[in-house]
This record gives sequence, C-alpha cells and structure tokens, in this order.
Amino acid sequence: MILQDNLGADGDAFYEALMESHDGLTEAQSHTLNARLVLILANEIGDLDRLKALLKAARYSSAP
Repeated sequence: MILQDNLGADGDAFYEALMESHDGLTEAQSHTLNARLVLILANEIGDLDRLKALLKAARYSSAP
C-alpha cells in the first residue's frame, strides 16, 4: 500500500480536475460521481485484499 505522495506535482492538478468534475452537480449527483469513481478505481486495482486494506486505511486515517 502506497500512502506517501505518489502523484508529486500532479497531485494538485488531479485535485483540481476532481473538483471540476463536481462543478454544477447537486449534492446527490456529487455523491453518485464519487461512488462511480471509487468503483472504477477499484476495478482498475482489481485485487480484493488490497482494496480491503485501502478501505481500512482510508477509514482509520480520517477518524477523529
């Protein structure tokens, strides 16, 4: 699992593209876009054990 910055200088450009993809969407549409994106990226990764580890890391890295 790669948790360090792997995008480098492209990180800001990706974030900007992600935010632009939400422009003009309702909150519900934005949630749907995020869900689709997660499923597309999960399909791209294609390894269930890795995906489970990433989900766990994402959940606990954002816990209060």
